[in-house]
Amino acid sequence: MMHKTAILELIANHQNSRVEFIRDDCRAEKLAKEMSALLNLAGGIILLGVENGGQISGLSKSEKSVQEWAMDVARHNIQPSVSPKWTCIELDDGKKVGVIELDADSPVKPHKAQRGRTWVSFTRVGSNSRESTREEERRLFQATGLVRYEIKAVPDTGFESLDMVRIENYFHDVLQRTAPDRSDKDSWIKLLLNSDLLVRNGNDYAASVLGLLLFGRNPNRRLPHSGVSAAAFLGTEKEYDTINEERIMGPLTSIVSKKGEATVKGVIDRTVDFVQKNMGGVAWIDGGRGRKLDAYPMDAVREAVVNAVTHRDYTRDGTDIEVSLYRDRLEIISPGNLPDGVTVAKMKQGIVRFPRNELLREILRDYSYRKLYGTGIRNRIIESVRRHNGSDPELLDQDDRFVVRIWKIGRL
Repeated sequence: MMHKTAILELIANHQNSRVEFIRDDCRAEKLAKEMSALLNLAGGIILLGVENGGQISGLSKSEKSVQEWAMDVARHNIQPSVSPKWTCIELDDGKKVGVIELDADSPVKPHKAQRGRTWVSFTRVGSNSRESTREEERRLFQATGLVRYEIKAVPDTGFESLDMVRIENYFHDVLQRTAPDRSDKDSWIKLLLNSDLLVRNGNDYAASVLGLLLFGRNPNRRLPHSGVSAAAFLGTEKEYDTINEERIMGPLTSIVSKKGEATVKGVIDRTVDFVQKNMGGVAWIDGGRGRKLDAYPMDAVREAVVNAVTHRDYTRDGTDIEVSLYRDRLEIISPGNLPDGVTVAKMKQGIVRFPRNELLREILRDYSYRKLYGTGIRNRIIESVRRHNGSDPELLDQDDRFVVRIWKIGRL
């Protein structure tokens, strides 16, 4: 229940990503737009009877009529409809402010607002609401599990877009199971459909995002943002001059022998190799004797790279995973916010179960890239780095990206 003091504090702090001011004589479309935007971000509060600048004009109609109107908009002008909490607060000067509280954890995003004869989803950017882009809508669907992006059809692809050498290697040598003969295309299509590497696309078949990422002949042609941009810099900041740089593209996984050794390396293994090749070491004198230590523990590097590939938001176009080596640190940047319900604190405790890209996670586990669910950051990154040089790696949930930062020199 909102109280007068809390309302006045909200007004004094101005509009933001969670708070919107609206006159109660606005059109239903305007109120629906603001509801949609707040619901699609993280919920929030709409104050009816407050001007954009924060001046309190108060409700122009009776509390009952304004409440009925607002609830009617929420039921009929929002799709899926919602039932927000309503409160009316009377201030010391007798003016009343209507308070609409919208749930922060709506399970059915995106919420669309009626605009004329169409339905449009809106997004909150700071204190403004604007129409969502197609990519933003896809992320909203994915966040609530209504659409699993990894099994969406990739346009202009098909059975021939997948590398059968890699696929046979996966079924024969990784899973160690029988698979159809190379010439039996129909049986292969059935198996790949059941494995979600192919998906039905009208009367035909298309490679899924999952299939193209793992086994595509040229995955970056249709998924140009699915690679890794790796660079090694001389100093502590990004510079034009680099020691080495590489755009690492292709299928994520390696072709492996029956013993699990990589014979043709994929993006994951090539990225780890880039770090190992360019990271250098740390040297010091201990009791008159020279000692040297690799800059970073490779089990932590490998885990961080695998996590970035597994959990990045592939709906975000135009952005590779970034791996940057500096004089004093390694940074691995994965596009996209943490999935709903995941926090850095939970990750450090090893109690996290990521909901994003579940099938990709399972197949990487088949290849032994992944071990016990949820414990990799705690055991193979944090503890490994502490044992290596006594420092604590940083896990940073920043705007639209997640950063793992490992320092080069700690307690030697």
